[in-house]
Amino acid sequence: MKIIKFIPFLLVLKSFSQNEKKDTIATASIKEVVVTGQFAPQSIKKSVFNVRVISAKDIQNLAANNLSDVLSQYLNITIRPNGTSGRSTVSLFGLDAQYFKILVDGVPLVNEAGLGNNTDLSQINLNDIEQIEIVEGSMGVTHGANAVSGVLNIVTKKSSQNKWAISATTQEETVKNEYSLFDEGRHIQALKVSHSINNNWFVSLGANRNDFQGFLEDKKGKNYKENDQMRGFKWLPKAQLNTTALLSYRKNNFQAFYKFEYLDENIDYYNSTVQSGYNTQLGSYRYTSDKRYLVNRYFHNLNSTGKIFSKLKYNVSLSHQKQERNMEDFRYYFQTKTEGNNVIIKDQSMEVLYSTGTVNNLFTDKNVDLQLGYEIVNNKGFSLVQEANNTVVPIRKTLENYDFFVSSEIKATEKLSIRPGIRVSAQSKFKDQHASSLALRYLFEKGIEIRGSYGNSFRTPSFEELYSKQIFDGHFFAGNENLIPETSTSYEMSFKKNSFLASDLQINTTFSGSFLNIKNRIDMALVRFNTDTGNPEYEYINISKYKMWNFSTTNQFKKENWTFNIGAAIIGISQKIENQVFASNEKYLYSFNLNSSVSYVVPKWNTTFSTYYKFNGKSQQFVEGASEYVISTVDSSNWLDASIRKTFFKDKFETTIGARNLLNITSINQSRTSEGAGHATSSQIMLAYGRSYFLKLTYNLNF
Repeated sequence: MKIIKFIPFLLVLKSFSQNEKKDTIATASIKEVVVTGQFAPQSIKKSVFNVRVISAKDIQNLAANNLSDVLSQYLNITIRPNGTSGRSTVSLFGLDAQYFKILVDGVPLVNEAGLGNNTDLSQINLNDIEQIEIVEGSMGVTHGANAVSGVLNIVTKKSSQNKWAISATTQEETVKNEYSLFDEGRHIQALKVSHSINNNWFVSLGANRNDFQGFLEDKKGKNYKENDQMRGFKWLPKAQLNTTALLSYRKNNFQAFYKFEYLDENIDYYNSTVQSGYNTQLGSYRYTSDKRYLVNRYFHNLNSTGKIFSKLKYNVSLSHQKQERNMEDFRYYFQTKTEGNNVIIKDQSMEVLYSTGTVNNLFTDKNVDLQLGYEIVNNKGFSLVQEANNTVVPIRKTLENYDFFVSSEIKATEKLSIRPGIRVSAQSKFKDQHASSLALRYLFEKGIEIRGSYGNSFRTPSFEELYSKQIFDGHFFAGNENLIPETSTSYEMSFKKNSFLASDLQINTTFSGSFLNIKNRIDMALVRFNTDTGNPEYEYINISKYKMWNFSTTNQFKKENWTFNIGAAIIGISQKIENQVFASNEKYLYSFNLNSSVSYVVPKWNTTFSTYYKFNGKSQQFVEGASEYVISTVDSSNWLDASIRKTFFKDKFETTIGARNLLNITSINQSRTSEGAGHATSSQIMLAYGRSYFLKLTYNLNF
């Protein structure tokens, strides 16, 4: 096994550390507790995995609207917003959201196209979050299919120190220079009520309304009736309502909670083409054919943790989720400002029955722990596909998998921990899949931590890749039911040093490197020319390869009331892309990104000043041209946020003012250069709608 190479390396380091003098500087214990990928909640220092934590305080300082506002500031993560669809997805290590899994309390979150993957970050409510945990790299053993580049786990609040806690929030935000109290800008209202019934029972209820009125820029809005393509919005209006409910019980070693969440989202699409009509009642009139996307999500999760047979620790979750997107087509009449001919059809949906569970602490030996686990998934997917002659056909399919995994954590010495694991996944659609991993952690003197891991995982084809079809006007794009899962192999290594100097300066430094290799990658490719029509036909097939290496460093400096963070990462990506006619060059293309943040607390004023900066360097990728794959270059971009948060009246009243996107980024240039020819073309990628300012007011009543 290749992973064996890690062991002598760690033994050499151990020998080296034993010859060092003991550190004379006292080190403080890491207080942050993490749960993602752990046998039980434990400190970051004890975790075999490298876990990044985003605290509730970080989210408060950002006054973030949704998860995309938070993640846009972090290394190796790229947010991909889409102003025309209203969606925001995440890319990690250059891989899109199909390879990155988003969980809520350890349960993958459903969307209309999948489970845990391709999640729209703008649909995730931040009001009830205790912390966010991110683990980069292959997590296939613990989290199953599609956890190839990493997992993000949202840990929600399940208790309170107060008998009653009531929090009411209102937030007003400009959209570039567009704002009015009702018709422009962003308007957020939130209310949360929690009650500790007694020492055992806790209940909370919450609601969050996020009303984004869209961004016009050079467009003329809803009621513009000239047919010059200026009607509509640059960024579509979106209204969201999130409601949550939690009931939890805790006694001795037993804990159980039930969590419910409901999302209602409306996105309005305004057609830029204005048409004319005539009837005897109205005479000449103007109208347009508009759309409305209606999204609903139900999330139920029942979780129980405790002990059985006096010593065995168990953790079981049972979840039922459903997300559905409907499309409402209608005519909008300008003269009367009314709608007509309204027709609602279901476009996509995914309904999931999900259960996962683990049991550990099987041995009396405290140095060896064994964890047995299972995962059961039943996905019922629905989608409308467009066949020939503009015929729309509904597709309903059920995909299931039954997974069993075993993992062990061995404390070989006080400083060396080893964690091997393996998973077997029985798939209803595909051949059985496997994942395995081996992780190591070694603790040296002087606050030095070394971690290394090897893992292989798999990604199952999405519902779209399997069953989608779009046939219109000489275009043919289709899914492929014969696709097989992609397989991946990854290696990670990290070095961490925590220093506590006599000057009260605390320094935390991490250097990490990783390599990822994906085989049988799924891509859309030209598969044939139709002999009857002469038109090309494209289909998803297992044809591509993907390799990535990454080197990054994060550094945190804390002294008294100052906290300063700075990090940098460089990524190299090599792909072999084919379309059955020609293939891309497999050379590595590189990108660089950097982030930094500074916060300063003034205790006398109960005030925190924060700034966040992110630099995304120029990136390149191969894209399909007419006769070859050509290099596409995306220009660099800079992002800067700043805020001031102050509390009054013993933290009962809290206000946050600030600005997002202070550098006023809107679009960046993407150029395509042919290696054979000497010419280039360019286009614009919409990243944001420019600089915006916000004011957030929160009233906390605790008693």
